[in-house]
Amino acid sequence: MSLIVKKFGGSSVANAQRVFNVANIIIEDFKKGHDVITVVSAQGDTTDDLIDKALEINPDGASKREMDVLLSAGEQISISLLAMAIEKLGYPVISLLGWQAGFNTDSHHGFSRIKTLNTERLKNEIGKHKIVIVAGFQGINRYDDITTLGRGGSDTSAVAIAAAMKADLCQIYTDVDGVYSADPRKVDTAKKWDEITYDEMLELAALGAQVLNNRSVEMAKKYNVELEVLSSLERKPGTIVKENIKMEKTLIRGVAKDTNVTRISVIGLEDTPGVAFKLFNKLAQAKVNVDTILQSVGRDGTKDITFTVPSDQCKTAKEALESATNILTYKEISSNEKIAKVSIVGAGMESNPGVAAKMFEALYDAGININMISTSEIKISVLIDVDYADKAVKAVHDAFLG
Repeated sequence: MSLIVKKFGGSSVANAQRVFNVANIIIEDFKKGHDVITVVSAQGDTTDDLIDKALEINPDGASKREMDVLLSAGEQISISLLAMAIEKLGYPVISLLGWQAGFNTDSHHGFSRIKTLNTERLKNEIGKHKIVIVAGFQGINRYDDITTLGRGGSDTSAVAIAAAMKADLCQIYTDVDGVYSADPRKVDTAKKWDEITYDEMLELAALGAQVLNNRSVEMAKKYNVELEVLSSLERKPGTIVKENIKMEKTLIRGVAKDTNVTRISVIGLEDTPGVAFKLFNKLAQAKVNVDTILQSVGRDGTKDITFTVPSDQCKTAKEALESATNILTYKEISSNEKIAKVSIVGAGMESNPGVAAKMFEALYDAGININMISTSEIKISVLIDVDYADKAVKAVHDAFLG
């Protein structure tokens, strides 16, 4: 007998029919003698609907604390409905909110981090041979306030439980049947992988592939939690994410795009030591996630620094820099939201020269201009005009995997 942690996204429990489908998937493993803990997201578009309701009340934006109280209600609805379905099918079950399941977080509302996970309640319920349904995406801070974990938080909740409970497997159910070399809905030649490494999956997740949340992959790698990505609608094996894989390293594992990107340029900074530290320290204090960074060669005592941030953090980033005129001198700040980041990822790139040239040739042949470039050992990313994002993904995918 083993312990399996399962996670189902909002689309998997969007209506009554799908709730019963998920219930049957859970029961199937429970009947085989496995212990099962299931983490569930809010149904369908519930989170977006709750955000709209908040805007009706306060168009200027409610406090982050009250937004967490509101948004956590979505998961409470889905776990209770799923538990009711399992009850109706005749199996022992209990639903738990994040705090009941032992999730203790910091106080960064809207994007909190898990500090500790008290597994006593989970172990007690499993010991009673119950199916346990847990609300993902949420926890409680030291002030007993409800907090939420941010985008993809339910994935993180599931992996945290799997790590803390030393589960044998953590299954992440999505609307696709595994990890592909590109979005199969956009690229008809996309290949499904049987296995992929943590590092490759982490890069793909961070670069816009919407299969797994990057925080969850980081945690899985840290605690060596074996993940399986599979479909809740088709009963067939998915993709295993783990440290070492059997197959020979493929040159390129995937092509990803991210359109939630804004490029910010700070023009005319003083070309003196410490300026970059002051700039990025200010952004760090504002909790802004910075990615690609480019600094120009200094001329006439000034230099320019360009970087990218998630589009929903652009306003926060600009406000942080505009409030720093006492420590930073610059001429202007400009931003461009009409860009996309297209990336290739593959562990095989480490030992194969010419990968960058091949990618750039594919973009050149497709008539796509590159604005910025960043690289690591297993990925190459380019910034391009957002209107060419899908065309770029297909061109690059065809060059390497088509």
